[in-house]
Amino acid sequence: MTSESSTVQQRRREQLRDFLRARRAGLTPADVGLAAGGRRRTPGLRREEVALLAGVGVSWYTE
Repeated sequence: MTSESSTVQQRRREQLRDFLRARRAGLTPADVGLAAGGRRRTPGLRREEVALLAGVGVSWYTE
């Protein structure tokens, strides 16, 4: 893999990360039918909740 393709790949990962964070922040657990679950450090859905809703493992979603 060349340095340029590695840089492009890294940028695409960053764009995907930013997109997913923004979408998670815009939803509440109640929006998707989940229990609120108490106090949150950041607004929106947790990664674990997204993984549950998508039917994938947390480790798959976070890698």
